[in-house]
Amino acid sequence: MRQTTPPPSSPWRPERGVSRRKALIIGVGALGTAATVLRSGGVFAERGAGAGEVESHGMSHFGDLKYPADFKHFDYVNPDAPKGGMFSQMSPTRQFNQNFLTYNSFNVFILKGDGVFGVEHLYATLMAPATIFSNQHDEPDALYGNAARAVRISADGLTCRFLLRKEATFHDGTPLTAHDVAFTLNIMKEKGHPIARQRMRDFTSAEAEDDKTVVARFAPGRGRDVPLFIAMLPIFSRAYYSTRNFEESSLDVPLGSGPYKMGRFAVGQFVEYERVKDWWGAKLPVWRGKNNFDILRYEYFREREAGFQAFTAKSFLFREEFTSRIWATRYDFPAIRDGRVKQDVLPDETPSGAQGWFINTRLDKFKDARVREALIYAFDFEWVNKNIMYGAYSRTHSIFQNSPMMPEGKPRAEELALLEPFRDKIPDEVFGEAFVPPISDGSGQDRTLLRRSSALLQSAGFLLKGGKRYTARGEPFTIEFRIDDPNFQPHHLAFMKNLGQLGIEANLRLLDAVQYRARRDQFDFDVAIERFNFSSTPNDSLRPYFSSEAAELKGSNNLAGIADPVIDALIERIIEAESRPALVAACRALDRVFRAGRYWVAQWSKGSHWIAYWDVFGRPATKPRYARGVPDTWWYDRDKAAKIDQRG
Repeated sequence: MRQTTPPPSSPWRPERGVSRRKALIIGVGALGTAATVLRSGGVFAERGAGAGEVESHGMSHFGDLKYPADFKHFDYVNPDAPKGGMFSQMSPTRQFNQNFLTYNSFNVFILKGDGVFGVEHLYATLMAPATIFSNQHDEPDALYGNAARAVRISADGLTCRFLLRKEATFHDGTPLTAHDVAFTLNIMKEKGHPIARQRMRDFTSAEAEDDKTVVARFAPGRGRDVPLFIAMLPIFSRAYYSTRNFEESSLDVPLGSGPYKMGRFAVGQFVEYERVKDWWGAKLPVWRGKNNFDILRYEYFREREAGFQAFTAKSFLFREEFTSRIWATRYDFPAIRDGRVKQDVLPDETPSGAQGWFINTRLDKFKDARVREALIYAFDFEWVNKNIMYGAYSRTHSIFQNSPMMPEGKPRAEELALLEPFRDKIPDEVFGEAFVPPISDGSGQDRTLLRRSSALLQSAGFLLKGGKRYTARGEPFTIEFRIDDPNFQPHHLAFMKNLGQLGIEANLRLLDAVQYRARRDQFDFDVAIERFNFSSTPNDSLRPYFSSEAAELKGSNNLAGIADPVIDALIERIIEAESRPALVAACRALDRVFRAGRYWVAQWSKGSHWIAYWDVFGRPATKPRYARGVPDTWWYDRDKAAKIDQRG
């Protein structure tokens, strides 16, 4: 299964001495009233800020910023890393409308089309780390000035004034202005991808106060991470879109303002981005030691075996492996044996998140939680892990797997305080041990678990007649699984065999990548696979996955169609949390209610990244704690490359 999470990163080392206390931090308070949390040694606003405003070089949810206003570079980079060479890979992550297997559009910010990978390198953002996929690198939730040199936050937290750098320009030499930023934020809220629009629900409008000051306004009760989300959105050229329809898929070369510009491409095969040699932001502290490659190249293959073979032939240089069978058995080709290709395991300190078969509760046959639980008992993870995945994985239990936000045992007092008001609206089990999937005997057909599945189906009115299972309406109970990658067939077949033992007619369809994505976005499926995780500070980002609003929002990540007012309320409690302990308690409460709903057949996770690469790179001694650091902090080593060339 290909992972869809943002890449991880290097140890968090607190700043020492007075410099840390001088950092200003912007946090969002409870119940929609933004509280400005200051750690400034008594200095409540920097010079130039308006009445009631606080000016800062960075933004975060809780606590101090790690880096002071005069920092030179991030700790996890080599600030003197050489520039040059190429980095090439198959992308390990996706967001919005992107497709792992192909592309037909450079517009990744709408629902329509199959977007290309790597577009984030083309655009500047207001704050950095500048990637639309993740703000986690060295800290769990911090951003620093990029196109904006600073931000001023009003006392009520409902207005942000971003002060733009005078030197910021687009690649055609035109200045990047507040008018471009206001255009970007407003059009993304109105016409952007449904996931982006939902995350911008509490953003109300943006306007240019002058050419270098943009004012962003938010609704009372806004989500804590909404200002950070808009600060990481790419900035579009208003002039560029004056002659183009933002809502249309397009292969017109985008006009960006970031460290790279569009290079060569062949639709559905590859795309290259060329480093802008005289980029205006190259010397900013947030970019020193980054953007080291002259060319970033993304390769596309219709299936993973072709991709693996291409890597062994040096058609591309870096590969993150997601198939345990290949990792365990196929990395023995000549270039591995003679040292030209290196393997490594990078620790993943981000929450592992959720991967599984999400059950479409929009369909009548899946509305009863007993039916969904029967499917959970029919999947023998222990057999699949041992026989198909070489014992490399652990069973996933939680949407916050591998994090303090994952509940264990019975609810603690702080969780009970959140759950008690809903006691008559949620199952009693929520107040007991958190639900975990059963552990099988590893035989592949655990009779005890299958009997439990059958009993659940019977109690829900799904009767067995002549060896076939029928729904409560008397229709044959069928489940169709759909995939776009044949490597995932063995996992499905093991599951389907047990469903057959229960009298359920299960089948598997391999779809074209474009068709698969379209069916997923339209919720046209019985069961769909997804992998996602959240940052160490989940907030408004939960809505597209679990909220009632997202259940019918085409293209959202609420694949199961969850529409539960209790879950909606707990998401709001998470967003309103004023401290990290309060956030953790609310996340645990949410996870308990989610698990009680039996919305998915949980699959597996591991706390590491398997990587392989041709030995032509250099990299810092430590990686950022919450990211892989690839390709951000790596560089091309010409001496290593020359040695490989000499060896053939």
